[in-house]
Amino acid sequence: MPYILLFVLCILLFIFGMTIIRFGLFNLSANKLKTWLIKLTSTPLKGMVTGTFITALLQSSSAVMVITIGLISARIMTFPQSIGIILGTNIGTTFKTELITFDLDAILVPLAVSGALLILFKNKKARSIGMLLFGIASVFTAMKGFELLAQPLTTMGFINKFILSINDNLLLGLLAGTVITAVIQSSTAMTGIAMGFLTAGLLQLDAGIAIVLGANIGTCITAIIASIGGGKESKLAAFAHVWLNVFGVLLFIPLIPILTENAPLLASRKDVQLAHISVIFNVATSLLVLPFATRFGEMILFFHDRRPKRPV
Repeated sequence: MPYILLFVLCILLFIFGMTIIRFGLFNLSANKLKTWLIKLTSTPLKGMVTGTFITALLQSSSAVMVITIGLISARIMTFPQSIGIILGTNIGTTFKTELITFDLDAILVPLAVSGALLILFKNKKARSIGMLLFGIASVFTAMKGFELLAQPLTTMGFINKFILSINDNLLLGLLAGTVITAVIQSSTAMTGIAMGFLTAGLLQLDAGIAIVLGANIGTCITAIIASIGGGKESKLAAFAHVWLNVFGVLLFIPLIPILTENAPLLASRKDVQLAHISVIFNVATSLLVLPFATRFGEMILFFHDRRPKRPV
């Protein structure tokens, strides 16, 4: 029981860290973000580049989706403009996945202390930098916790059985990634947990890939929640986000054995391999849809904007 409690605390610490990183970065650039989203979305390609950059900056695809849906709800942006941004958020979110693979153990305490001190400053820029540093320290501390707790947790019968089940059944891994991500509302946290079990040698890489694919579907829950009460076009943007990730996952499920076999070509460490495969998934999915962005938008309208025909 204490190990489960510590694991939950690590998840909360990870999400807390990602949140204050986002606040810090947002405070440093808030005045420009919405302007970029509105102006640089005239074509799907421009929207994708803009969405990628802003998501990488905010370290959260969910945050960019919430902002986008908010702009659509306020009728400042239209649903067609959001298609490119949605494609870009999937690419931009991979930056934080790559970030958590770095080894910063030696500087975690200095980062946390300096960040905490800067947060006490009255200057907004200094506080924002402090949030950024403290958030990074929190995320990497949580990642270390995932790694250290993975082995003790599997001494508990039901968790050991669950991990073995995921290793034997990729669809179960996909479902677990989807459900857990929907609950904790962070695909990066789910990926971090998978990396911890991979590093401890308890999770197989193909099962880790299935979990990450599921996490990409589970993360759509935030956009769906944000669209509630936001009008028709807001809901269409949320549905587009869901369809993009479902399409990508269905495309990549048959490729899991190939990705697993060739993963050593990407990196030597399994957690880094998983991060790189996550990048491949998100970039490939968005680039495949980009040439058909207009048709993709039309498909969303066809499935989710059917109106009863008026009698002539």
